[in-house]
Amino acid sequence: MIPVATLTELVRSYNPRSDSGLIEAAYEYGRKMHQGQFRSSGEPYFMHPVAVAMLLAEMKLDDATIVTALLHDTIEDTLSTYSEIALRFGDEIAQLVDGVTKLTNLELSSSGNAQAENFRKLLMAMSKDLRVLLVKLADRLHNMRTIKHLRVEKQGRKARETMDIFAPLAGRMGMQWMRDELEDISFSVLNPEARKSIIRRFVKLRRESGDVIPKITEDIRTVLAQAGVKAEVFGREKKPYAIWRKMEEKKETFSRLSDIYGFRIVTRSVGDVYTALGAVHQRWRAVPGRFKDYISQPKSNGYRSIHTTVSGRDGKRVEVQIRTAEMHAVAETGVAAHWSYKDGERFENPFAVDPFRWLRSITERFDDGEDSEDFLEHVKLEMFTDQVFCFTPKGEVVKLPRGATPIDFAYAIHTRIGDSCVGAKLDGQRVPLWTKLRNGQSVTIIRAEGQRPQPSWEDMVVTGRAKAAIRRSLRGEQRATQVRLGREIARVALERVGKKPTDKALETAARRLGLDEAEDVLARLGAAELTGKELVAALYPELLRDAALPRSADRTAPVVIGLDSGQVARPAPCCNPIPGERIVGIAVRGKGVMIHAIDCAELGAFEDTPDRWIDLRWAEGQARADHEVRAEVTMANDAGVLGRICTLIGEQRANITDIVFTDRKPDFYRMVINMEVRDMEHLTHVLTAIDADSDVAQVRRFRQTPAQKTGARKA
Repeated sequence: MIPVATLTELVRSYNPRSDSGLIEAAYEYGRKMHQGQFRSSGEPYFMHPVAVAMLLAEMKLDDATIVTALLHDTIEDTLSTYSEIALRFGDEIAQLVDGVTKLTNLELSSSGNAQAENFRKLLMAMSKDLRVLLVKLADRLHNMRTIKHLRVEKQGRKARETMDIFAPLAGRMGMQWMRDELEDISFSVLNPEARKSIIRRFVKLRRESGDVIPKITEDIRTVLAQAGVKAEVFGREKKPYAIWRKMEEKKETFSRLSDIYGFRIVTRSVGDVYTALGAVHQRWRAVPGRFKDYISQPKSNGYRSIHTTVSGRDGKRVEVQIRTAEMHAVAETGVAAHWSYKDGERFENPFAVDPFRWLRSITERFDDGEDSEDFLEHVKLEMFTDQVFCFTPKGEVVKLPRGATPIDFAYAIHTRIGDSCVGAKLDGQRVPLWTKLRNGQSVTIIRAEGQRPQPSWEDMVVTGRAKAAIRRSLRGEQRATQVRLGREIARVALERVGKKPTDKALETAARRLGLDEAEDVLARLGAAELTGKELVAALYPELLRDAALPRSADRTAPVVIGLDSGQVARPAPCCNPIPGERIVGIAVRGKGVMIHAIDCAELGAFEDTPDRWIDLRWAEGQARADHEVRAEVTMANDAGVLGRICTLIGEQRANITDIVFTDRKPDFYRMVINMEVRDMEHLTHVLTAIDADSDVAQVRRFRQTPAQKTGARKA
């Protein structure tokens, strides 16, 4: 196991002001918490957190991140708690450890919508403090380096998750070296034969032509020295997975594949970059179409470099990247450059960009209503693709993924422009909308206000923004058609029972059906997700009953269960309980037993006399429609409204016994209607039918004490 002194010395090498005592305390605490735990390899578990901390120290990260790495599994895998870590190491570190724990618990390898929703949560967690992701990426890298000790099926699952999620995230955060290694290890698990085949071809190539990397490296150094450029030069073979991916994309064999070697020139200044470029192009022939200037047009993660491909020694194509030392630091460490140190001080690299900018652009672009699987697809598109740079007619630069079309360009400017796009011109020439854009082209979008996105557009675009906008528009058009059809279905269904599909009736139906608005009811009707009969049942269920229970039904059947022989029970006038509600009896001298609803406010007066309480319940089965209840209705003061409401109540097979007006105004009346119903379900049906009337502002069940009833005037 790596001793703590090795870790603290590495951190002090780039940050002399490091709090070594804090790191040592975290090391000892983590070692103690993980004592007795072992990895699949049989090694002590704590070696893993230490290895993760060493990886982050090599990236020159701050003390809080190093300590978080040492503790990142304590909350999840030991008896340690958030509170204890906060007490020992502070709130900042406790929050970081908790964030890593939550990321670890997300099942990113799950399938379908669950994976997408968990990936959304991962992005949200990253946006709070990106160091959480840096620890998680280092954690995954060390786990992948030791993946051979896991069961075969678990190796496959972890490798696929790494290839789909963590490797692209590392690349998008600018840590290309980490992405390369994660992909290559995953490749060795998912397709070992293909990887071994590429390695064998590399060995054969070296045997046939020798190791050309040192030779080409020396050639480049000689050319730069002649041009007066002081720079470092590095050469390498590209990773097996990168080679295999190029073979798959270009459908070429290994022998026909070009630029399997890569060289990097790191200069002292930007001026030296372009001088070096000129020297390289003067010495070797540049391959047309393989030049990219990411210095004048940097990638969104801050990456800056010149890329060119030339025909080098013996005609072999080689890729050359040229950049300054500061650009190289960003290219190697990506987002970690924000926490970098120089001479013991936090160093502001002028080429490092705010890493949260990309995260915000992702999380803000897709609102909460966006389908989670669409969200995952769009984010993966954002992470995997390289970029092209095109110009608006005014000369403004628009960055797009490789393979983008004029429709992508239009949506990148504004959704309204994308929706109304009917054609495009590239450098003044009219082209089809499916044309793929190239670097440096000037794009003019031709619009027509009546145009709407076409279903075929979804297959033409590559950006998440365009795909989301097109799908949203198509769903909107489909919904409009469904609403029109649903309105006709509602009209026919309600007219059959003598009702009209008013806006108020549809709003009431929406509430009854648990939908947001009346239009949702119509859309479901039009989409055959709701039937006309179900709409009527939601508003006027009593109209669908064959018949109500006759009032002449067996009156000897018990209505309330729990009374002693000879006891008489009556509903309390304060709450008028009805079947379907929980009830309790209160014994009252001279009056028998008064039945109260369990939530009746009057029960508070009997708290000190528990001996008077009697446990009661309603009898099973359908009750007779003779249980009195009150409803308060606020309605428009207009001719025929009262009669219509009385008719509605009658249609619902409820019997009105009294009407009392409690407020009379020039524009509205408020009244209390006494009626007889069967049970709570019946009452709900009656109130729903009343609420659906356009002239009813409010209807609710009404409970009052006898004292409050005094002074009310009868109709």
